[in-house]
Amino acid sequence: MPVNDMVIRIGGESGEGIVTIGEVFVRIAAFSGLEVYTFRTFPAEILGGHVTFQARISDKPVLSQGDDIDVLVSLNQEGYDKHIGELRPGGTVVYDSTNAAPTSGADDHVLYPIPVDELARSIDFMRGRNLVMIGAMVQLFGLPLDRAEQMVHRRLGRFKDVLANNLESLSLGYKYAEEHFTQRPPVYLEPPLEEAKDGLVITGNQALALGAVAAGCRVYAGYPITPATDILEFLAKELPKVGGVVIQAEDEIAAINMVIGASFAGVRAMTATSGPGLSLMVEALSLASMTEVPIVVVDVQRAGPSTGMPTKTAQGDLYLAFYAGNDEAPRFVIAPSSVEDCFYQMINAFNLAERYQVPVIVLSDQSLAPRVETCARFRLDQVRLFEREIPDLSQDNGYQRYRITETGVSPMAIPGSKGGHYTAEGLEHNEKGNPNYTPQMHQAMTDKRWRKVDTARQQLVLWSNVVEEWGDDDAAIAIMGWGSSLGPVQEAMARAQAAGYKVAALFPKVLFPMPDLRIRRFIRGRRAIIIPELNQLGQFARVIQHRYSRELIRDSVEVVSLTKYQGLPFRPVEIFDKVVEVSQALAVRAGVE
Repeated sequence: MPVNDMVIRIGGESGEGIVTIGEVFVRIAAFSGLEVYTFRTFPAEILGGHVTFQARISDKPVLSQGDDIDVLVSLNQEGYDKHIGELRPGGTVVYDSTNAAPTSGADDHVLYPIPVDELARSIDFMRGRNLVMIGAMVQLFGLPLDRAEQMVHRRLGRFKDVLANNLESLSLGYKYAEEHFTQRPPVYLEPPLEEAKDGLVITGNQALALGAVAAGCRVYAGYPITPATDILEFLAKELPKVGGVVIQAEDEIAAINMVIGASFAGVRAMTATSGPGLSLMVEALSLASMTEVPIVVVDVQRAGPSTGMPTKTAQGDLYLAFYAGNDEAPRFVIAPSSVEDCFYQMINAFNLAERYQVPVIVLSDQSLAPRVETCARFRLDQVRLFEREIPDLSQDNGYQRYRITETGVSPMAIPGSKGGHYTAEGLEHNEKGNPNYTPQMHQAMTDKRWRKVDTARQQLVLWSNVVEEWGDDDAAIAIMGWGSSLGPVQEAMARAQAAGYKVAALFPKVLFPMPDLRIRRFIRGRRAIIIPELNQLGQFARVIQHRYSRELIRDSVEVVSLTKYQGLPFRPVEIFDKVVEVSQALAVRAGVE
């Protein structure tokens, strides 16, 4: 029987605690020493509609949510009907027999009916329905009951008035499965005998928030918006513990202007939002660029323009992050690729902002933000913070806040510093900050602001965690991508290499400024570059085609855009199939030539 590599999907109605079941179950697995990786999708309505929670659990590092599902847990009939078609032949169905009944394809699957409502009613505690199901799942799939009980204490212990009822519900489901099912499911788990690794089990949003704290952020101003609100809520609890301040603003415009004000006063500051909120922040982004005030803005992308699909994932804000603003307003753009990477890229974001005095946009997405992953403890001993350049005001030679320099960066005085007063003017200005509209000064200041981008591009080769590259150096086929698609690409490449295909991959984490040296070197010798991304236009593919057109044309390299825009992340098989398709097309072309 297959052991320790399970893809499990839980489906049911919003408000039934589907996410709670999934969260508690995967944390029990992680607490038992296994690796976990989750994905969830739910309706935008507060109550009602279908919710899906999917997890992959293994004793080896997990890179993606997987392809086909091995286990379906159905809390109602819709949860069965919607997902049974994606359950692999011979897969397992665990279902609430009081609210669901297998129909089509039941003969092809192993069924485990659990009378959840009946069991919960037997102890007069209907609120414990979810714990009944979790208990049955723990027993069926081989997780230890004592670890499950400890996790209930950790996750639900604050509800002391019902803790005993919750534990009894858990035990009731466990005992029912133990007494009624002697056959082990086709796919199950065997936690390691040794103690669980000393690691972390956290979400992408939590990792972003922790990275901000480690980077020295002490002011957060934000407005609630799906799927970024968790950052606001997490920092509201944690930032005051290190002397920080969290402000819930009246809207996104107020939030980003509060952040600009805090940074102007010398404090590292950030906000977080999603695409609609970032759209509202554009004018203030331009202000931060013009006044050269360092700020960090997290954009947790979601699908669709306008309100779109607030609870579905996408990578459609790339152009917005790169180019939005009146005239030309330099900024940097970063895209973390995993929960662990979220922590380190937030440190990069604050370092870039402070060192070069620019706004930095961090592009996460709805797939990555609420995802629960197991990862190693963050290496705080490897965290290096760059400070903003402060002027030496001891010599009375007239402070020039926007002094034109070779790097484009000029020292930034803290308000109240003797001799360091200046105006951070949104109007075009001279070196002292006074308004100045002459053609010569506008050209000089525009060049100064953009020179910081060129300086950073040259210096980034010395930074860590700005590019990830792996695979076969001599591969004709390569993959380039960004953000949360890295895991599925890694898994697809491993599958392709095992099947005899040579493939190489490169994922820049700093997207603007592009790491030109690494990308140009990577392009050399390829015949095709596949660029997977979660948008319709193939935005990153178009950027690559435009910026590196000379190299692509010179070496006859084809850019193959692989887009997906369903509100869902890539599955490894989708990328693997594209590698096979491109390889076959290249073989045919070589035969013709």
